[in-house]
Amino acid sequence: MTTNTMKHERQDTASPTACVLLIGNELLSGKTQDSNLQYLGSKLAELGVRLAEARVLPDDKDVIVATLNDCRKQFDYVFTTGGIGPTHDDITSQCIAAAFGRELILDEEAVARLRRGSFDLNEARLKMARVPDGATLIDNPLSNAPGFRVENVFVLAGIPSVARAMFETIAAELAVGTPIHSRNVDVFLREGDIAEPLERIAAQYPEIEIGSYPFSRAGRFGANLVVRGTDVRQLEQALAQIVTTMTELGDESSVGTPSNLSQSSD
Repeated sequence: MTTNTMKHERQDTASPTACVLLIGNELLSGKTQDSNLQYLGSKLAELGVRLAEARVLPDDKDVIVATLNDCRKQFDYVFTTGGIGPTHDDITSQCIAAAFGRELILDEEAVARLRRGSFDLNEARLKMARVPDGATLIDNPLSNAPGFRVENVFVLAGIPSVARAMFETIAAELAVGTPIHSRNVDVFLREGDIAEPLERIAAQYPEIEIGSYPFSRAGRFGANLVVRGTDVRQLEQALAQIVTTMTELGDESSVGTPSNLSQSSD
């Protein structure tokens, strides 16, 4: 049985909430594998912002506008990725403008930033300088083409390295909470055999979240058991009880591990 420790999401109801909208037909077709969600979820968690929902949207103006208007009312923050490049299917900026009822304008500061690049500033690239009127630009340390913010909506690039660089420049602007810590342990038992005892343990710790995520490795079935919460002491107690219970159920890999839980920070 292997265990580790990481900072994860904040789960109390008073924490700021966020939604991520991943925009692009290439994501829905399977041509592009998204990695932005994992990054944003992890980074928001470190800040104590709870990522409550994520949606993948097509390059469809009506869908994007309707979804954005729904989400920006429900959550403290909305982050979008994708659709702010120079091609015809990059429509996120105009969708944000439409959602807020604002004009899409050519931002002179955005133009100035684009001019710092080594490429010709043609009409296609100027599209990346068009943002909703009144938007605040988000720095892009990698390629100069900025993202932008309108109220509680942060618009980031789809390219993972650029999205990450952009997020790092605005992280300090977010209201933060106390991050939840996470512990997890692998057990080589089937979920059907551990479900009831795991439920009993969960009932003893109503302040923390306990999850079970099945896997199959080298022909053996098992589950990754995860405990999350803000109280580190409770997490350690819950995990120790889980390890003891799984050992009693026959998970030989758990023998001797309760007092030797390996830990690492995410």
